[in-house]
Amino acid sequence: MDLPWRRRSATTDPTTSTTGADLGEPGAPPRVPVAGEAEEARAGSPGRALAPGAVPPGMLVAGAWGWRLLVVAACLAVLGWLVSRLEEIVVPLLIAILICALLQPVVRLLTRRRVPHWLAIVVALLALVVVVGGLLVLVVTQVRAGAGDLSDKGMAAYDSLRQFLRTSPLKLTDGEFDQYVGQAGQALQDASQQILSGVAAIGSAAGHLVAGGLLTLFATIFLLIDGRGVWHWVVRLFPRAARPAVDGAGQAGWQTLTSFVKVQVVVAAANGVGIGLFAFFLGLPLAVPIAILVFLASFIPVLGAIVTGALAVVLALVVAGPVQALVMLSGVLLVHLLEAHVLQPLVMGGAVKVHPLAVVFAVAAGSLVAGIPGALFAVPTAATVNVMVKYVASGRWKARREGPAAVDGTPPAGA
Repeated sequence: MDLPWRRRSATTDPTTSTTGADLGEPGAPPRVPVAGEAEEARAGSPGRALAPGAVPPGMLVAGAWGWRLLVVAACLAVLGWLVSRLEEIVVPLLIAILICALLQPVVRLLTRRRVPHWLAIVVALLALVVVVGGLLVLVVTQVRAGAGDLSDKGMAAYDSLRQFLRTSPLKLTDGEFDQYVGQAGQALQDASQQILSGVAAIGSAAGHLVAGGLLTLFATIFLLIDGRGVWHWVVRLFPRAARPAVDGAGQAGWQTLTSFVKVQVVVAAANGVGIGLFAFFLGLPLAVPIAILVFLASFIPVLGAIVTGALAVVLALVVAGPVQALVMLSGVLLVHLLEAHVLQPLVMGGAVKVHPLAVVFAVAAGSLVAGIPGALFAVPTAATVNVMVKYVASGRWKARREGPAAVDGTPPAGA
């Protein structure tokens, strides 16, 4: 028997489904249209010829993704332009955030031992200044002490190079060698105008450096004193419905940033000690400054240690010879291999949760776009944004109570 609710209307669109819900079967829930089904029905169902002038479904999806990606790219371009215009303010603020992430555990530890909060901040800042300033002073004194020996060994290496080129298959005579050296000196003299123009801008650059240093100092102090209040103000800038997501994402990002800074100190120390030991056993005159420079430069992931390691290899070549330079190169490569295969997976991987390949490309892109500041902030920015986006996408913030967390990651009251 042909029941009425099983009859199919002759006017039914052939592109629609024939499920019980579509035919009005008793008890069947109403059918919810699937996203993109209307466009597919207008363009023609799969396997059927498209109507004249219809857009293929794949092109509809590509167009929908395309304009969204263009909007995101435009927003990122505007943000990058604003950052570049406000570089003298943004860079000190970012440096202050990194310093705060480094010092905040120290302040918290002192506070738990019943040290007054203001005194804990002063002690942490003074300790940082003493450590960094002591390292720089040690570098300067070591370089001054070894300058004479380095100059003598450099002249000996120059004479050895001259002798090698004279007896090598190139058969380079003293006159030709002097001619090439003179051409190099002429090139430097031709560039003297640019050098002088750069020297003329040193005063302005020094002024910007002092202003940036003061901004960094004040921002660090205020973040350590009232980081909770600063974060509370930032969260309140967003609509009330979005505050739990912003609060939870900021807390997760701050925890990742503090972990990154602490782990980066360990990685930088390992690089400095490793390369410094190789320089010491090779008898290089500036082993301690090399180790300190590698340590400081390693806060720029990957590129910092590579550049300073290359300087150590060049120094070994000039001072000791090609054999020692090869040994130094092997030591630098060994230290980087240990960092890539031991420290990065075991220590850095758990803290940053960014693939080493992404780290390399992030540093390269940051240095290409913003130079040294871009290389310094590329990895922590990528790691923090990655964690924040994952937190928002996971939906865990829906179960949180509304209320901002502290900058140091402390949950809000009642959360």
